[in-house]
Amino acid sequence: MSDKVVSVYGYGRFGKVWADILAENFHVKVFSRRGIETDEVGPGIEITDEKGIFDCDALFFCVAISSFEEVLKKSGRYFKRETVFFDTCSVKVFPVNWMKKYLPGGSRIIATHPMFGPDSYLQTSQKLPIVICNVNTDAETFGRWVAYFTKKSLQVELMTPEKHDKMTAFSQGITHYVGRVLADLDLGPTCIDTLGYKKILDVMEQTCNDSWQLFLDLQNYNPYTKKMRENLSESISRVNFALEKRRISN
Repeated sequence: MSDKVVSVYGYGRFGKVWADILAENFHVKVFSRRGIETDEVGPGIEITDEKGIFDCDALFFCVAISSFEEVLKKSGRYFKRETVFFDTCSVKVFPVNWMKKYLPGGSRIIATHPMFGPDSYLQTSQKLPIVICNVNTDAETFGRWVAYFTKKSLQVELMTPEKHDKMTAFSQGITHYVGRVLADLDLGPTCIDTLGYKKILDVMEQTCNDSWQLFLDLQNYNPYTKKMRENLSESISRVNFALEKRRISN
């Protein structure tokens, strides 16, 4: 195990999985504003307080997107310039701007989005993607972390925050949006389900297993999801128009 100390601020469903992943190679410290019981953490993971979580070589924020700016504001007195700071938010443009604004000048900042949740990580042996953006980091440090994630059998994708948000608005954003619409329809299994319908139910179950807050944050903090929803609505209207036109012609 490396002698480096890596901290995880936030210990929800994803924070716990992320801490376990990092603990395979580092001494990991965890903190949650709600508090953490000793039986919640795995072997070798240290529970600490809000001040202690910033005494580390690298720190990953694993908090809700809508909470992230406030966490940065309130934690300013604990920041250490030598720490490498990461976020793990599912959107990138807003969190990157917040980190630039509230972290000390000259801080090393790497924005990440592990493109998986606790359910998908634990249920697959395939390489899962992680997006990494070099916000303000020297080439050596950045390359070291890219190599680390690559060795963890993750599919590393390097891109800008803007490109990430444009892509995920029409992938992750639309998946969660459709999943919630399907749930609102109160769909359920039947005795004659086709394979396609079963896959639809899988999408609904997977997306709705995440919190409602995550759904709201994905839609509200990605600059491009509004366009996605507008495009989706226009497509539904065109299909409905084509069906109505066909009915009238017959």
